[in-house]
Amino acid sequence: MKDGWLANIDLSDLKHDNEFTFGVVCAQWNRDITHTLFDECTKALTELGADKDKIHTAFVPGTYELPSAAKFMLSYHDCDAIIALGCVIKGETEHDRFINEAVSTGLMQLGLMSNVPCLFGVLTTHNYQQALDRANGKVENKGKDCAFSATYMARLKTDLKKETKGQIGFL
Repeated sequence: MKDGWLANIDLSDLKHDNEFTFGVVCAQWNRDITHTLFDECTKALTELGADKDKIHTAFVPGTYELPSAAKFMLSYHDCDAIIALGCVIKGETEHDRFINEAVSTGLMQLGLMSNVPCLFGVLTTHNYQQALDRANGKVENKGKDCAFSATYMARLKTDLKKETKGQIGFL
């Protein structure tokens, strides 16, 4: 059963023949969670048509480093979309809020400045079980969802570019 934005999408529309190149950056903190996200994401990307040699990957110490790694990825690879995967679990302090806000803002700014979609695949949960349920598909499958969203955005950019070809403007 599909929910959210996927409920209205025919997933066959996302399939492509190795048309897109992706960057996937993954945090090592909460490794058992983030590597599940990573595995689900890369599996979904290949199922949608991406060849493994067009999925560039990098691992960073923690979620806070994801925007920098995404920027590095864009500097060295011609990616159609970047997926940043991490997991921040609420602790006794407000530290999680600062990390989550910095990372989401950094990724959004990078995406807007580079004209390459940068997906926020960071679980922001209250406890370990919530994170596990959102990584392994029990409640949701954030890695897979990010692969779908990245492919959708890469397709959208390609389609819009075709529509505006030959027009005068600022695109």
